[in-house]
Amino acid sequence: MVLHTLRAFAALPGLGQGVIVVAPNDSHMAEVMKQYPQDRFVISATGGATRAQSVLAGLRALQQHGVKDDEWVMVHDAARCLLTPALIEKLWLACQNDEVGGLLALPVPDTLKIADKDRVASTLSRSDKWLAQTPQMFRHAALTQALLHAGDQVTDEASAIEAMGLQPKLVNAAAFNFKVTYPQDMPLAEAVLASRFTAAEKTQETTP
Repeated sequence: MVLHTLRAFAALPGLGQGVIVVAPNDSHMAEVMKQYPQDRFVISATGGATRAQSVLAGLRALQQHGVKDDEWVMVHDAARCLLTPALIEKLWLACQNDEVGGLLALPVPDTLKIADKDRVASTLSRSDKWLAQTPQMFRHAALTQALLHAGDQVTDEASAIEAMGLQPKLVNAAAFNFKVTYPQDMPLAEAVLASRFTAAEKTQETTP
């Protein structure tokens, strides 16, 4: 899953250094990277107990590799292994001149219910609701400050930026950029990847 994600980013030559944040006792990723080298990415075994801690560790690692305060950084869930270079580029083009930054997201397609145990208590309007995805793109210093300010419990980077009184830009994404979370998600992800490989093979066969 991580390799599929890294290859999507590596396909865009304009992007710079990348950091893969793993747990301090994780040696598996290092073995994978030896077997499948990814020149533009380094491993930082500094992951924390929460997402925010891990992202902060990644931001510090990027700083050690020369990333400046005002440079853009993208944070991505490796579990969203179906990300494409086109989606990354779409986020970049939409946010590169924005004062705040933004994130890939999708308008909520389903009706939303508030539950009272196992009963419906009320229905929410979905007209202004979006499902947050990644990557999320903000300037290095701004995101670092926001995460330090918001604390360890924020569930994505945009939430930390919002806590600073700012409004991240919503960039319409794609349903296939889902997070592989449950066992039943894996066959679907495998099917999407298989269809892409089949399409690529057909393109190669028809290219003169």
